Amino acid sequence: MELKGLILSGGTGTRLRPITYTSAKQLVPVANKPVLFYGIEALRDAGISEIGIGVGDTAPEIEEAVGDGSRWGVEVTYIPQEAPLGLAHAVLTAEEYLGDSSFVMYLGDNLLRDGIHDLVDNFVRNRPEALILLQEVPNPEAYGVAECEGDTVVRLVEKPKDPRSNLALVGIYMFTPEIFECARRIEPSARGELEITDAIQCLIDRGLRVESHVVKGWWKDTGKLEDMLEANRLILDAIETDIRGRVESSEVHGRVVVEEGARVSDCTIRGPVIIGRDTYVHDSYIGPYTSIDRDVEIGNSEVEHSIILAQSRVLDLHGRMEGSLVGRDVKIIRLDQKPRAYRFMVGDNSWIGII
Repeated sequence: MELKGLILSGGTGTRLRPITYTSAKQLVPVANKPVLFYGIEALRDAGISEIGIGVGDTAPEIEEAVGDGSRWGVEVTYIPQEAPLGLAHAVLTAEEYLGDSSFVMYLGDNLLRDGIHDLVDNFVRNRPEALILLQEVPNPEAYGVAECEGDTVVRLVEKPKDPRSNLALVGIYMFTPEIFECARRIEPSARGELEITDAIQCLIDRGLRVESHVVKGWWKDTGKLEDMLEANRLILDAIETDIRGRVESSEVHGRVVVEEGARVSDCTIRGPVIIGRDTYVHDSYIGPYTSIDRDVEIGNSEVEHSIILAQSRVLDLHGRMEGSLVGRDVKIIRLDQKPRAYRFMVGDNSWIGII
């Protein structure tokens, strides 16, 4: 059974503003790689070579970043979405592209540590009408929740006020074309969206088989600052030391990546840390779980557990910046002699003077 892939990248990313006022949330980098690219790689590694990407207002930016998919050895087709009207609506929007194929639907801002290769194999072998991924969460009322009997799903509820289960839907689904009929049958929810949980419940109500798999490794929806930083931490935990740039008069501890063209001078670097190409870090401390993108300058500063995007400058803080996400082409410069700890979530093309 040949499967296609469907990645949904039309969301506006309101919980990551101001970053997402000027950048698609799916292109915010984790460990110096856009989140969307992890999804493309997961589908490719599962043997899927035809991928449709649902796009909205940020379509030009996503198309420029991804191109035709050839760098991953896949063929990418872009599917315009008129508005974010629910995941089941997105499925219907992609029906012409998907045709009679079964498919994997992957939310573009999700990360799954162990990939989906084995899950796709199970789906192809067992041939249920749907396979959904679940994970135990402490706050199921914030998610779509599944009630199961063994591996079989018997009921799905979107954001229940009184959850009967702590098994939340992970943003990765596998469907046969039967899902299209169910997506057409359902009505919009109270928030005006066609919910994928309702469409899957329709499959169950029609007596069709919906199977589940409980994810044991980590899964992250990177829609919030805290989740983005946690995803960055989890991915950096798996890196190996790879120093291709110049490191001068510096102490380097733990697993550190310094990409080609980067220069580190008179610093203490305590990994896991990744420093992007053409970046210059000098007279600074860079602490664990920090990702610094390309063409950044950090000088006379301390940075830890943060993500700094391309072409930004962090200079002369003399205090520690931590738990921060700094956008592209941002300048953060200390203006007086009052050191303190700083925490930032800063949009692109900003300039901040510390007073």
